[in-house]
Amino acid sequence: MSTHSICVFCGSRPGQDPAFMNDATAFGTALAQKGWRLVYGAGDVGLMGAVARAAQKAGGETFGVMPDNLFDREIGKTDLTHYVVTETMHERKKVMFMNCDAVVVMPGGAGSLDEFFEVLTWRQIGLHEKPIFLLNTKGYWDKLIQLIDHVIEQNFADSSLRGFAQIEGTVEGLVKGLHEALK
Repeated sequence: MSTHSICVFCGSRPGQDPAFMNDATAFGTALAQKGWRLVYGAGDVGLMGAVARAAQKAGGETFGVMPDNLFDREIGKTDLTHYVVTETMHERKKVMFMNCDAVVVMPGGAGSLDEFFEVLTWRQIGLHEKPIFLLNTKGYWDKLIQLIDHVIEQNFADSSLRGFAQIEGTVEGLVKGLHEALK
């Protein structure tokens, strides 16, 4: 049994830069090596698939959550340690979040942004204190970080919002940050 469960939100596409897939593979491997369980969207495509395949290859435990309507699009990966089917995307996010100790957001698109902002908002309003990490591979999230700073500067959020997500530029930094946060 894993000591901690890490929810990973990330792209169902590989992205343009090979560094995204490389980091997804490296992080999946690191999760397994640390004995941490991967909690993710159960897809076998893009960064999602790369993280899961790497975790499995390294002997890690995997917990996937797939909404019924996305099974064909995201190629539901049913050979996981645990595989849960939900009715809606909202239910998927809730099940993933309730089954983790920390959240990692890797590069991704609108879905990853939705997932990030939901857990960030939940943190902002005091629903949880789980650590949230952004893996900022090659500066991918720089504009998102600038947007959050802008929201704070324009007084639409307290400055504490900036501290709710820890930004790491490398998989090594991410693993170290998770290790520290989960002590």
